[in-house]
This record gives sequence, structure tokens and C-alpha cells, in this order.
Amino acid sequence: MITLEGVTKTYRMGKFEVHALQGVDLHVAEGEFIAIMGASGSGKSTLMNIIGCLDVPTTGRYLLDGTDVADLNEDQLAKIRNKKIGFVFQSFNLIPRTSAQHNVEMPLIYAGESGRAARAREALGAVGLADRANHQPTELSGGQQQRAAIARALVTNPAILLADEPTGNLDSASSVEIMKLLANLNAEQGRTIVLITHEHDIAQFAKRVVEIKDGRVVSDERKAA
Repeated sequence: MITLEGVTKTYRMGKFEVHALQGVDLHVAEGEFIAIMGASGSGKSTLMNIIGCLDVPTTGRYLLDGTDVADLNEDQLAKIRNKKIGFVFQSFNLIPRTSAQHNVEMPLIYAGESGRAARAREALGAVGLADRANHQPTELSGGQQQRAAIARALVTNPAILLADEPTGNLDSASSVEIMKLLANLNAEQGRTIVLITHEHDIAQFAKRVVEIKDGRVVSDERKAA
């Protein structure tokens, strides 16, 4: 599903070049739950942006379902981001003063799709928030807000769920709750999940842990079944 071949990313900062990624090879099959780990500055966020079609490699190739992302125009990339990839961020990014249900409906509104209310309620039910559909973000706990954000990511039925430090703003108990939810989505629905984290205990919920350092993959380990 996800294939990176010799991917590099270089940023120019004035007179200097910053080599954020240096020849990354990575393959993620459909249905995998993979954690990409690394410290700040390791290149994991750059890698996430490329996987999420928010950025493109300087050199190398990124194939998504066999399609070379470099061949796509901005409209096609936007369509992929809305349809094929569900994003979950550390800061939830919920719209204040509107209900959880309306927040979950937003990707469907952007896409001009019908049946939005029913699909949003189904997604909220899948994350255990059916009884909070009419609550605004300020009326939800941190864990519940992240559940709403996950429901929003799921409502378009994406092929990939891309979670960027999804527990970064949560306490320990809520973090475990969210990670168990992601693990269940993978195990029960076969969702392909790419998790970005710098925390070892969070990464252990994944079935495979890839560590990146100085823009290179330094380890790639699968957990025993």
C-alpha cells in the first residue's frame, strides 16, 4: 500500500541545506499497524508529511497503492488526502462551538457527499461516542475529543489512518484508552494505521516499530504474533 524507495528530503535554510531524510526505504502493507519512532529532529515528521501527501520527496519515489505521487497534481493530491488518508493530530483540531457530530461531518461536507449525518453518527458509534454526538468540544474530555477526531478521520472510510502523536496532549489513562481504540480498529476492521510517536510505551501498541534517526531508518522490528 505504501512504498518509499530511496526517499530524500532536503530543505534550504538560507545558505545551508538541511537533509531531513536521507535515502529512506519503507514498505507498509495493507492492514498493518506500524509505529514510526524518533526523537525531535529525527525526520519522522517529514516522513509523515510525505506519507500523508502533504509534501513530496526531493529525490526517490513514493508509491501509494502503486501510484507514483509525483505524477499527481494538486487537485488529485487533495482528493487523496480527503478520501484515502484519515489524519489524527496531537491537538485534535476540532471546531469550537459546534457539535461533535458536525465536526465529524466536515470531511463529507468538503467532499459534497450525501448521508452525512448518518455516516457521522456511525463513525462516532465506532469510537464509543454515540451518546456525545451533540456535545461541543468544550463539553468533552481530552480523550473524548481525540475520539471525536478519530471518528472524523474514519468517516470517509480511508485506506490509511495517519496518527501524528495522537496521545501528546493526553494523560496516561486517556493515552492508553486511545491506543487501545487504534489497536482495535486495526484488529477488528483491518485498518492500516501509521502512528508517529517519540514514546516507546505508545509505540508498543503497534505490531511493527520502525525507528528513524538523522533521516535514516535505523531499525525495523515486527512484534511476534
